[in-house]
Amino acid sequence: MSATWLVTGAAGMLGQDVLARLVGEGLSAVAADRAAMDITDPASVRAGFERHRPAVVVNCAAWTAVDDAESQEDAALRVNGTGPEVLAAACRAYGTVLLQVSTDYVFAGDAEKPYPEDAATGPRSAYGRTKLAGERAVLETLPDTGYVIRTAWLYGAGGPNFVRTMIKLEGVKDTLDVVDDQRGQPTWTADLAGQLVRLGQAALAGTAPAGVYHGTSGGETTWFGFTREIFRLLGADPARVRPTTSDAFVRPAPRPAFSVLGHDCWAAAGMEPVRDWREALAEAFPALLRTERP
Repeated sequence: MSATWLVTGAAGMLGQDVLARLVGEGLSAVAADRAAMDITDPASVRAGFERHRPAVVVNCAAWTAVDDAESQEDAALRVNGTGPEVLAAACRAYGTVLLQVSTDYVFAGDAEKPYPEDAATGPRSAYGRTKLAGERAVLETLPDTGYVIRTAWLYGAGGPNFVRTMIKLEGVKDTLDVVDDQRGQPTWTADLAGQLVRLGQAALAGTAPAGVYHGTSGGETTWFGFTREIFRLLGADPARVRPTTSDAFVRPAPRPAFSVLGHDCWAAAGMEPVRDWREALAEAFPALLRTERP
């Protein structure tokens, strides 16, 4: 009997791709949305574990409304902090591997070179603080079987995201002003899903050290550079995309100016990091285009 993988937040953009990858590889996968298992409720989580006896849990459930978290930090903390804590306790009791998806927002965003996995954290937003709380709960509760995978700038066909928005706007706007003072790594959810499944398999095999990994694409760019590449793939003139600064788009939660993450820890697990963002975007683009221009 094959090991069972439980995916929380299975209806989300990343969760959909994790499930698709598991099914595609012939692995036993269980999708758990909030109705099936509330990760903030210990009784609900225990019932889910009793029912499915998972060998691996991939926690894609999260409060991702970054700006709303500024005024609703307690609610965000319940999902992003308490939820992983409850899952980690259940995983400890059942001998289960936990893959906790986290974020670049746990850093201050003021670095000038890629953040290594062991870099000091310093979140500047409520969202970042709540996600860091979840990280700490997992690493403290599961020192041998807890894995934190930080990611950033996610896009995919299974939900709203920056790429789909830019595809839509290209068709209705003559020009677009896009921020050029925030730097990061656009990451395709299908690529991250593959990385998560490989990491979980390595964890079960005992070949991947527990701890923090960075699940972002190789290379780096700004939102402005990202949008120009999207326009190029559309066959549109990239010059229609104009650079601007973050001051032009003031939001409740501060955005990290620098979100580039280092990938050194994959080598210890015998795995290659995620490929370059341009290569991934080119492969992902047909499906993304169909979602906006059927």
